[in-house]
Amino acid sequence: MRQAPLGALTGLCAVLTAAALPAFSADMTYERLLNPEPQNWLGVHRAYDAQRFSPLDAINKTNVKNLRLKFAVAIGGSAGNESLEATPLVEDGFMYVVDGWGAVYKIDLRSEKAGRILWKMDPGQERLGRHRGVALWGNLVVSTTGKDGRVIATDKETGQVVWDKNLHDQPEVELSSAPLALKDSIVVGASGGDQGVRDWVASLDPKTGALQWKTFAIPAPGEPGSETWKDKVNAWQTGGGAFYVTGSYDPRTNLTYWGSGNPVPGYDAARRPGDNLYTSSAIAFDAASGKIAWHFQYTPNDNHDYDETGTHILIDTKFGGADRKLLSHAARNGFQYIMDAGNGQFLGAKQYVGKVTWTKGIDQKTGKPLDYDPAGGVQIYAEGANANDDKFKRRVCPDTAGGGNYWPASYSRSTGMLYLPALEGCADVTPDASAHVKGKFAGGTTVSAERITSSVAAVDPATGETKARRELPYPNFAGMLSTGGGLVVTALLDGTVTVLDDRTLEELWSFNAGTGFNAPPMSFAVNGNQYIAVASGLYRNAKGKLSRSPELKHLANQTMIFVFGL
Repeated sequence: MRQAPLGALTGLCAVLTAAALPAFSADMTYERLLNPEPQNWLGVHRAYDAQRFSPLDAINKTNVKNLRLKFAVAIGGSAGNESLEATPLVEDGFMYVVDGWGAVYKIDLRSEKAGRILWKMDPGQERLGRHRGVALWGNLVVSTTGKDGRVIATDKETGQVVWDKNLHDQPEVELSSAPLALKDSIVVGASGGDQGVRDWVASLDPKTGALQWKTFAIPAPGEPGSETWKDKVNAWQTGGGAFYVTGSYDPRTNLTYWGSGNPVPGYDAARRPGDNLYTSSAIAFDAASGKIAWHFQYTPNDNHDYDETGTHILIDTKFGGADRKLLSHAARNGFQYIMDAGNGQFLGAKQYVGKVTWTKGIDQKTGKPLDYDPAGGVQIYAEGANANDDKFKRRVCPDTAGGGNYWPASYSRSTGMLYLPALEGCADVTPDASAHVKGKFAGGTTVSAERITSSVAAVDPATGETKARRELPYPNFAGMLSTGGGLVVTALLDGTVTVLDDRTLEELWSFNAGTGFNAPPMSFAVNGNQYIAVASGLYRNAKGKLSRSPELKHLANQTMIFVFGL
């Protein structure tokens, strides 16, 4: 059942007035987004580089054993099947977060004893959606409305809607990634690919919401890349290529990097022979025009549902003895890739999950799977000639959810290491040539073949060498946070929040909240005191990965924001 608004200023906006201190903060400038203040978390990945590294060090290896729950904030409705996947933003003691109904909250954290909701903007979204965060620009909080396909700008101080832009251009299109706020644009990505959407990335004017450009992942006939769709059924029209994780951005080149999702139908590659550009790819867009500057495709003609929408992290480091800006991606297909961020040159890839069976490896010269057939319309890789046969069940490792996925990796500026979260396990995939129905376009089924666990690998980004590794008993759909205090933080589907040593990955502290997590942890400071926050509430696909963990059959689902401190 839908939760009623808390009050009404307009039909779209509900506002609670705080009785405490004035709830005003400075406008969000481009300069602040370029260099976030240490105490703040101003973008979904904190900074444009998507490293998800907090320089705060008040909570560190020497005192983390004293970490405890300070307070929690309940948000969302009462449907019982809601989830929170958003990273909360914090600016100078105020938190901004979105729930499963697309409602945006401003929460006052300054007392350090409780989180008081100052206002709630309810967009009147009729269906539950997936929302991974909001963006701050000027005096606005910018959010999306999931399956309604709208982008909304809310006044940061009053909670009143300033503009509301409808981008719902296809029946099943969704907007689930957090918007990316740049100097003079708001960049958003469309998803819903598995339902038969031709997905896109678009730029809006932050002052009005007016559309500035829109670039589709799937090229239309005659456009560059269209020759890689060799079918005769116009599969490009429903071809997928979803963008459901917010991209990174390099201000020096004005390129924004987004990972695209799998081609659709996901498991029936025979319906769409060819490499199927620009799906399952890293794509560098010119932020001013939307033109594709370069692309790199991870798994051509993918038939494993290996979306590659996960974070693409920018790192300035030494490579081959020279300074270089790298783009790193922990792929859903089980390999960690590095590329030159400027031109997309492939530099290397190494396996980071425990078991990979779909390919024999990655060609270190081309970046293509070793079994890739450039002349083949339908790829079979290492899975045998009948891999794409209708109703033929095959075992796929890693699981179709990954490897990596929407749960983000992190890069620590303290250690120079990447921290890569991964699911461990395999899936049974069965293509179904009849499953091409609008709104349900998967082209088959996937079932976890065994108990799904997870791992965290500490990886040298330049060499791909794994320096440390930790196995975890339950799936990790939350992702990673690294901090200046020498800590790596993550959370699991069973409700465990865990803090690891950033050198050894030894567990230093853990807490079980009793409800599962599939939102990323973040860190902020108020009055000089550091905190770690993470939102709970499981999406149904995440909870499905517990199907072979019977001890969690009755795990409760609550949508909360937990805040931990010393």
